[in-house]
Amino acid sequence: MSQTPVSGAASSQHTGLLVTLTIIAALGGLLFGYDTAVISGATDSIKQNFVAPMNLAEGARLSLEGFTIGGALWGCLIGGAIGGVVAHLLGRRGGLIVAGALFFVSSLGSAWPESTLGHLGSVLTPLINALLWFLNLFFEDAPYLRFGDIITNFIGHRLFGGMGIGLASMLAPMYIAEIAPPSRRGALVTYQQIAIVSGISLVYFVNAGIASFGGDVNWLHDIGWRYMLASCAIPAGLFVVLLFFVPETPRGLMLKGKPEKANEVLKKLANESEAKIVLAEIDASLKETAGHLFSYGGLVIVVGILLSVFQQLVGINAVLYYGTQMFTNMGFVGNAAFAQTVIIGIVLVVFTLVATVTVDRWGRKPLLILGSIIMAISMTALGFLFNIYGTSVGTPAVVVVCIYIAGFSLSWGPVVWVMLAEIFPNSIRNQAMAIAVAAQWFMNWVVTVTFNIMDGNTALNAAFNHGFAYWLYGGFSVLSALFVWKFVPESKGMSLENMQKLWKKSPA
Repeated sequence: MSQTPVSGAASSQHTGLLVTLTIIAALGGLLFGYDTAVISGATDSIKQNFVAPMNLAEGARLSLEGFTIGGALWGCLIGGAIGGVVAHLLGRRGGLIVAGALFFVSSLGSAWPESTLGHLGSVLTPLINALLWFLNLFFEDAPYLRFGDIITNFIGHRLFGGMGIGLASMLAPMYIAEIAPPSRRGALVTYQQIAIVSGISLVYFVNAGIASFGGDVNWLHDIGWRYMLASCAIPAGLFVVLLFFVPETPRGLMLKGKPEKANEVLKKLANESEAKIVLAEIDASLKETAGHLFSYGGLVIVVGILLSVFQQLVGINAVLYYGTQMFTNMGFVGNAAFAQTVIIGIVLVVFTLVATVTVDRWGRKPLLILGSIIMAISMTALGFLFNIYGTSVGTPAVVVVCIYIAGFSLSWGPVVWVMLAEIFPNSIRNQAMAIAVAAQWFMNWVVTVTFNIMDGNTALNAAFNHGFAYWLYGGFSVLSALFVWKFVPESKGMSLENMQKLWKKSPA
């Protein structure tokens, strides 16, 4: 297949602008990672302050803890689901500005839910009560509760932040993919994942620093957790300011019927002759179909959804959200548990950088399959270590977790975002990517809530010593490898306009 240039097919003099725009857009990923992982340092405080006073039975307590800690994920689902509409109405850039503003308000409001700003979260009270009712459908011993004002405000702001994450998780890689040339698109879109893991790593350092600053568990439960959540306002404010200096993508402008402005942006990213070719290709690709979701059949939609689902079912966010709890189960206590999460952050960053180098050389499929194999072996081993040694497992378990994180970071972490940004044909990308991202966040919530239940269940722990969940994730890792091998096409080096040729134009 010939390699035609796409928006962003830049000569060397345009590379600086291309990389600058990519880095600014990828800051949405940094906020995504920061806000996702900041909760790991506050989980015990949230349990102590919001759930423990209710004196619930074990099942109700565990499910309610999972709901409160994972409440932002419902916002992520909403943000991901409406991302296509937002991208259409406001453009990629405008949607990212909205995401940054939501991050900023959420970080301060959730840190001080009793404040005037915190009361903004109460506008989502009907949604929170509806979600509690939904939770009760799955867990019979989780009572339908109307929370007090402060916890409602807290969850409301976490939902706001989740909406920002959902929007950023879709729009940041979309923005990058739409300005990048095929030969560099894989590497540039992995900037998004580098930013995500950098945000995760950064917040682990911030959380550990805040925890050591107080030096006392009571201080952490009283005020330390507030500082952790509020710290997200700093990168969020910077992100919003920088976005006012970046242009909309050429494809976004063409979708809005602004070919002249699209051409202006293209000339900044490529030479004039390349810009004309790219503009014609984008125009032709957008006119080829009416843009119905199933214009290219159902397989492309199913593949996108299952890529998102398996990215979560391998268990990554059980490790990221509950890292401190997991290391405490291994026998580390106090600041030592926070220190282990810092190690995870470092491994995340290092091996995501490895993915950046290899994704356009090795291809998407080989990396995904390799990562699945590494994660399957390491999660299975971790389950056995817990089952045999229990809470005295110590350092060997940390090594296994680091191997697991390495496997995820060079494969399913960055590569899924690359593929979601590039496998969907132009005319359905907004709709299809929104569905895939929403599916990812729903499954993220499922993993977050069920891990807390499995890890805290007395009967399961009596039988497996906290090891059961890890065996489950190992099994899903095996299934993910089989799925990629059988159904996922290789998209390395293909232009976004030619991506539609991968899929049959047949009814769903």
